[in-house]
Amino acid sequence: MAQSATMDFRGTYTALVTPFRDGKVDWDAFASLVEKQLAAGVEGIVACGTTGESPTLSHDEWARSVTESVRLANGKCHVLAGTGGNNTADAIRKTAEAKEMGADGALVVTPYYNKPTQDGLFAHYAAIASAVDLPIVLYNVPSRCGVDLHNDTVVRLSNECANIVAHKDASLDATRTADLTARCGVTVLSGDDALTLPMISLGAKGVISVIGNLVPAWMKELVDAGLAGRYEQARAAHLRACGLAEELGKLGPNPLPVKSAMAELGWIREEFRLPMCPLSADARAKVGPILGRFELA
Repeated sequence: MAQSATMDFRGTYTALVTPFRDGKVDWDAFASLVEKQLAAGVEGIVACGTTGESPTLSHDEWARSVTESVRLANGKCHVLAGTGGNNTADAIRKTAEAKEMGADGALVVTPYYNKPTQDGLFAHYAAIASAVDLPIVLYNVPSRCGVDLHNDTVVRLSNECANIVAHKDASLDATRTADLTARCGVTVLSGDDALTLPMISLGAKGVISVIGNLVPAWMKELVDAGLAGRYEQARAAHLRACGLAEELGKLGPNPLPVKSAMAELGWIREEFRLPMCPLSADARAKVGPILGRFELA
């Protein structure tokens, strides 16, 4: 899809896992996973986000993940490239590369470890937005990054940077959605599967999903029904998709449970990169029964 600073990222986006085989990225499996997303009709895929174990990827692997996503999507859905980091200059370089590779936008996580102030966060994002003419999706996930991007700062960025067009909110506080959508035109996307429907009811326009790797059609039904105001259907879809996400999520940190479930179905190898390691034996033994209860075994 053509790049546009006014591009509206709404709908169902799946934060792709990165499949590994014998220590290397399994590009055949990666292509198969993208095809499953396209078959489900999702609006977009995210290459090299948290779920993709992006901190463990080499630069060449990151670049190929983005280019392969663009090639395989072939204009059938948006491609967001994870380009964030805790070094602003590096984030600018990766965002510029993502634009050259044909990504439709950049998903830019808050700088982790540094713990910048709100002014620092504003300056970080404004520098990226001014340096690269590519639509930018802010990504706030305080539980992982140790810093919280406040609504006031999001509003300021939205007002002052035309290509900051969306905000992935994984703060786990759905009430922020109504406040933010009332104050600026940024598109809010849920950053937590279980909060997707509550956030849509408060003004969000979609989700960047983890469980969508496993059941993209279920998440798309949830989002489409919610956005259309078909809340009975949306609630049923929520109970199914997010019930699955909740049960798997109890087994360990993302992306361990979803990758183990995908391996259980034979889609990928059950392989991770340190410091991520396999689920405990007790947790792993629960994956098959959970899939069975949701008729996915």
